[in-house]
Amino acid sequence: MEPLVLLLIALLCVSAGTVGALMGIGGGLIIIPLLTLGFGIPMQEAIGASLIGVIATSTGAASKYVKQGLTNIRLALFLEMSTTIGSIVGALIAVYTDQTILFLLFSMLLVYSGYTMLRRTEKLFTPEQAEAEGQLVDLSCQYMDPKDSCQVSYGVKGQGKGLAYSSVAGLLSGLLGVGGGLVKVPVMNVCMCVPLKAATATSNFMIGVTALTGAIIFYGHGLLDAYLCGAVALGTFAGAYLGTILMARYSANELRKWFSVLLFLVAVTMVLKAFGLWGGP
Repeated sequence: MEPLVLLLIALLCVSAGTVGALMGIGGGLIIIPLLTLGFGIPMQEAIGASLIGVIATSTGAASKYVKQGLTNIRLALFLEMSTTIGSIVGALIAVYTDQTILFLLFSMLLVYSGYTMLRRTEKLFTPEQAEAEGQLVDLSCQYMDPKDSCQVSYGVKGQGKGLAYSSVAGLLSGLLGVGGGLVKVPVMNVCMCVPLKAATATSNFMIGVTALTGAIIFYGHGLLDAYLCGAVALGTFAGAYLGTILMARYSANELRKWFSVLLFLVAVTMVLKAFGLWGGP
């Protein structure tokens, strides 16, 4: 691949890293359409590069979110148990799956995520309520929200449901190269009552490990292009750092509305690609 093309990919992937850090999804939503629709890279190779980009996003964003106190590390480690297993299974499926099917699955996932983000509202579950209902109180956490200048204290509920959905998140990560945050963030926010910003930061902490397991499978099958992965990683890492800065300036509702529109637009282009109406699958 030409050096100028790799440079262009790296620059464009900055936006992927920024969005990934802001929403906790790793940036695969932008990386995969960018590589397949914009540069004609085969779907499996794009997924492999996206997984590397997800790792870079996690590396660039997670450390800063941890310092800010947004990341619930105990919750991340709790959910990662089932997510990692799902990622390995998903990556093995992706290697042997037809590209058209992958495009359609990806577009369906985008529509679901966009709809979920639009209808979602914050429902805090306090540590006191968690203790009263017999939930795992050690998963409770608190952080300072710089946007609203207030201390947010919350409990965590629905641990069993969270583990089950996290295995699905891992499968989607390995299958579609999206880091699993598309499922993790809505699950933590809606089902487990974790505030959106905390869910985003916690997802960023988790997605690197999830993506790594899938990337190992792709590497074993020769589907990781070193130069392409390097360009994607550099761009997303820089974008992730920018995303952590922007997080403090926007409210959860603003982030949710903007990103849902992006999800729907990309879903349409992926459907067109699947049916050969955008350069063929």
